[in-house]
Amino acid sequence: MTPSTPPARPVPLTRPARLAPGARVAVVAPSGPVLEERLSAGLDLLRGWDLEPVVAPHVLDRHSAFDYLAGTDADRAADLQAAWCDPAVDAVLCARGGYGAQRVVDLLDWDAMRAAGPKVFVGFSDITALHEAFALRAGLVTLHGPMAAGVDFLKSARAQEHLRATLFEPETVRTIAPAGAVPLVPGRARGVLLGGCLSLLAADLGAPHARPSARGGLLCLEDVGEETYRLDRYLTQLLRAGWFDGVSGILLGSWAECAPYEEVRALLADRIAGLGVPVVEEFGFGHGEGALTIPFGAAGELDADTGTLTLDEPALA
Repeated sequence: MTPSTPPARPVPLTRPARLAPGARVAVVAPSGPVLEERLSAGLDLLRGWDLEPVVAPHVLDRHSAFDYLAGTDADRAADLQAAWCDPAVDAVLCARGGYGAQRVVDLLDWDAMRAAGPKVFVGFSDITALHEAFALRAGLVTLHGPMAAGVDFLKSARAQEHLRATLFEPETVRTIAPAGAVPLVPGRARGVLLGGCLSLLAADLGAPHARPSARGGLLCLEDVGEETYRLDRYLTQLLRAGWFDGVSGILLGSWAECAPYEEVRALLADRIAGLGVPVVEEFGFGHGEGALTIPFGAAGELDADTGTLTLDEPALA
């Protein structure tokens, strides 16, 4: 089986090495345009962690026709591939999400990127498309976490510290137990973590190399700025496609800028509680304040009753 052939059910993926002081980290913008002042503040934070950030050439670009993109598809893809294939780079951090990652996934030379070996990759939101690609085409654990020019990374001590600990001391965060996490459906489940932004997972259906289902996985879901009927549409589309068949458990993150949570919660209960698997809500990852870092591709156990995720191994080797 090649890395581009999705397995029937998720298996633990290859863990990149943790970072050490002095590590060189590339910052790329595979999706939306980046504000220079936020990028500058994020770089200062990374330097404060004794990292050496290197900004890819097109991070501050803006597409001439579509100003929601950080430059052309070719340039965004080239930045990511060059950073990944540079042996002097230990990690690749996305500057922000937005939209555009889907447009670059199939422009990347995945043979060359696999040959470059494992390294840390961090991002969330629109970066869901790349998390899925790194899992299915490169077989790598990736980190669903704060981005270098993101508001939460710049403002939230909790988001900063949990990402820092995951990068440098991953054994200290093998257990993730956010305050406020509660069971929507009680129980325990084991599996491999996967998921991300609900709308992006729905958009991936039918794409080349797309994951056929979440079977055997601990599925993480969150989204931002979506009306309830749209969330309903994404969930229903995934359900109708059989994508939830065999899922082991579900972790629900933030639903920032969506409808009042009680309305969203009612929809989530209506669409997924009937799957008969443990579901925990308000698990503290995604677009909400103080977002925690979740290692996709790592295996672990979810205890929905106590709101606890325990990883089998540290996120990074």
